[in-house]
Amino acid sequence: MTDFATKLIHNKGSIDPATGAVSIPIYQVSTFDQNIGNSDEYDYARSCNPTRGALEDIIAELEDGIAGFAFGSGMAAISAALLLFGQGDHILAPKDVYGGTYRMLTKGVGKWGISHSFVDTTDLDAVKKAAGPNTKAIVLESPSNPLLKISDLPAICAWAKERGIISIVDNTFMTPYLQKPLNFGADIVLHSGTKFLAGHSDVVAGLAVTGDRELANGLKFLQNSLGGVLGPQDSWLTIRGIKTLKVRLDQEQASALKVAQALAACPKVKAVYYPGLPDHPGHELLKRQAGGFGAVLSFETESPELARKLMADVKIPAVAVSLGGVETILSYPATMSHAAMPQAVRHELGISDSLLRLSVGLEDSQDIVDDLLRTLNQ
Repeated sequence: MTDFATKLIHNKGSIDPATGAVSIPIYQVSTFDQNIGNSDEYDYARSCNPTRGALEDIIAELEDGIAGFAFGSGMAAISAALLLFGQGDHILAPKDVYGGTYRMLTKGVGKWGISHSFVDTTDLDAVKKAAGPNTKAIVLESPSNPLLKISDLPAICAWAKERGIISIVDNTFMTPYLQKPLNFGADIVLHSGTKFLAGHSDVVAGLAVTGDRELANGLKFLQNSLGGVLGPQDSWLTIRGIKTLKVRLDQEQASALKVAQALAACPKVKAVYYPGLPDHPGHELLKRQAGGFGAVLSFETESPELARKLMADVKIPAVAVSLGGVETILSYPATMSHAAMPQAVRHELGISDSLLRLSVGLEDSQDIVDDLLRTLNQ
């Protein structure tokens, strides 16, 4: 079996079939000359573009799926997956789901008659109790954003399969390098390609993969009908980023563990949420279902004032929305990723005003630690 590192470089989308170029060209084109009467593969770039098609082949292969779809953003991919359902259908989702997904469920798909319930997906019994006769899908994040909770994906996907419920897994934090949900029985895998896959904070992209032909047809229809497709330039940049995914993520998650350990030992930090720490409640579960612990962690400072001071004073991390770039990124969920969630709901879930999320980049790990502790210990 080909190693994952080799597959990142040598895959279905690695060679241009027209010229043999080892880098797929950027087909910056809107339309194609056609032979009338023939069924041409390419007609209009919203429907298909060779550069985007190469990326879609690559992500499908890496996730062990049969079809991939590239969208203009992660939210476009999530929205397309949710719009596979319709009037009277019910969707389950994690209580601490990504804020954009929360917003789409609470303010978007309801207009199509789709209802939802939020549930603690780390508790399989709670998931089962929350399902009703009209439950058609369950959205999963493992690790979750931003509290890094771990759900038993094989168990939940097996239960969903028995019930005829479509399981949709956001695999952004793990990537197919560390976790392949389709192999657990998931039906659809989603990515914000903006994050670790592209990996350089220069692209906004979304990806969806499935191993089911009927779902693939549905996603293709919505991708083409809604028109939220990824352009060829951004497709090419994402392909380029994917080639270095393993070496980047190996370094980033090794550094993330060192940073998490240093923060856990800091008296000004109340809690550290990183599944790579042995005392994390999901540590053993993630060891079983993934090939690593990822490069994202969250931590809670002793006060909101200290969290704001840290954001103002750090030198190395970019204080910004997003994650998964080569640079370390420090985010404030309360006003960034989870701003769409009402404060009372956030606090009930443990997403406090003292919580910070850190995506560890490729800088020297000791430099990152020293920068964080310098401000925390002042």
